[in-house]
Amino acid sequence: MIVCPNCNHANPDGAVQCESCYTPLPATIACPNCQAAIQADASFCGQCGFNLNAVSAPMLSTPESSLPSPQEIPDPVALDPLIEPDPIVLPAQAAPIPQRNSATQLQQSFARLLNLQTSTVIEIPPGLLVLHIGKPNDRIPPDIDVSGFPNSEVVSRIHADIRVEGDAYYLEDVGSSNGTYVNNSPLPMGNRHRLRAGDRISFGKGDKVSFLFQI
Repeated sequence: MIVCPNCNHANPDGAVQCESCYTPLPATIACPNCQAAIQADASFCGQCGFNLNAVSAPMLSTPESSLPSPQEIPDPVALDPLIEPDPIVLPAQAAPIPQRNSATQLQQSFARLLNLQTSTVIEIPPGLLVLHIGKPNDRIPPDIDVSGFPNSEVVSRIHADIRVEGDAYYLEDVGSSNGTYVNNSPLPMGNRHRLRAGDRISFGKGDKVSFLFQI
């Protein structure tokens, strides 16, 4: 029987509401020990005193032990040779980014003259194959004018040339009055000297107008 919690009326098992006051009755379950009808939220059975909290709720899902293992699931492709397996699609790979080979890239060097008397830097203009060194004149205007440097009176108006061939620079005296010197050695007229970084160039005697060649 089910006792109404409102009026204590004894109702038959399975009743949904009280026969006396029509109060909804609590749900009932069977005691797992004596099978007596008891309320679903009870902690102990009213007939045998069985501890209902010690019994776990019945599992609603299928136990894992009853499920077939992956090895037991038949492969439809293996059972029927007429079924073609799905093609395996691999993820697309990004095209490799080409690496630039720095060793094959052309390197352009820039040369300059450092005046040792004034620490003035003269950049050698790029793109010229012949650079005239001297002072302003009516015949061959200089590409590198040294008239503004101290003691420039020892430098001829048409004194020397720097010739560019590829990445090489050559110094040549073109008939100056006081001569051209490289590392304190005279450079004969018409002879060419390949300049290297650190060469000391002097225009005229006495090393009064001198430059350091730099790259």
